[in-house]
Amino acid sequence: MKIDLHSHIKLTKKTHFSIEYFRESVQEAILNGLDAIAMTEHFNTYRFHDIYEELDRNYTYTEDYYDVEGFKVFPGMEVDVRNGGHILVIGTRGAVLELRSRLEPHTEANMFVAFEQLLDWCDELSLLRIGAHPYRESNSLTQHDPALLRRLDCFDLNAKDLSTYGPTMRDTVQELAHTIGIPMVAGSDTHHPLQFGSVINQLDGEYNTVTDLADCLKQERYHILVSPCLAEKVKGANVVKKLLKQHGKVLVQ
Repeated sequence: MKIDLHSHIKLTKKTHFSIEYFRESVQEAILNGLDAIAMTEHFNTYRFHDIYEELDRNYTYTEDYYDVEGFKVFPGMEVDVRNGGHILVIGTRGAVLELRSRLEPHTEANMFVAFEQLLDWCDELSLLRIGAHPYRESNSLTQHDPALLRRLDCFDLNAKDLSTYGPTMRDTVQELAHTIGIPMVAGSDTHHPLQFGSVINQLDGEYNTVTDLADCLKQERYHILVSPCLAEKVKGANVVKKLLKQHGKVLVQ
C-alpha cells in the first residue's frame, strides 16, 4: 500500500471545505500512484467539523478509513503545540473527533495546547503521532525536550521542506530520528493536489486499521519514495494555489 501521511484537503485554513475539491484531490492522488492518505487537516481550520459531516454524507466509513471508491482516507489532524511545532495525529474517526473536542479551548496561538498534554491525550485515545517538519524554521520541533520527542511515533520527512532546504534535509531528519530512536516517514504536506506523489511511503502490505498501520511504521516495514519531480510538484502546487487565491477562485472566510 502506498500512502501519504501528511496531506491537506483544503486549499487554506480559511477556505470552506469543498467535496468537489476533495474528490479532485483524491483523483490526483490516485493518478500519482497512491492507495491511501492520512487526512491531516489543520485542527483549527475554518469549520473543521464540516469535513467529517460531508464525508459521512458521501462515503462509507469502514474499519478505520473512509472508502472513496476503493481509495482509503484515514482520519487525522495537524495540531499546533505550545512553544512551537506541529504534530500530525492519525486515528479512528471517533478518536480524532474526541481529540478535536478537547482542543476547542486551544485553537488560538496564545492558547495552544502543551506538547505533553497532547501526547497524554494521544496515549489515551490510541492516536498515531508524527512530528511534522521538525526542522522548519517557522515551526521547528527541536526546541522541545527529547523525552517528549521520544513519545512520538515518527518524524515527518516533508516534501515542502525537501524543496525549500534541499535534499540534505532527508539526512538531517534521519539523523534526528536515529538520535531520538523513532522512524522517519514521508508526507507531501500538500494543500493543492499537484503536490501528491512528491513523497510516498511504500508499505509492505495493505492496512485497514490505524493499529496495524502504526505497527507497520514503528517496525519500519516500508520504504520512502521521493519523486525526481519533487521540486516541480511543490513549486507548481504553490503557484496554482497563489493564482487561485488572487483570482478569487476559492471561498475565503
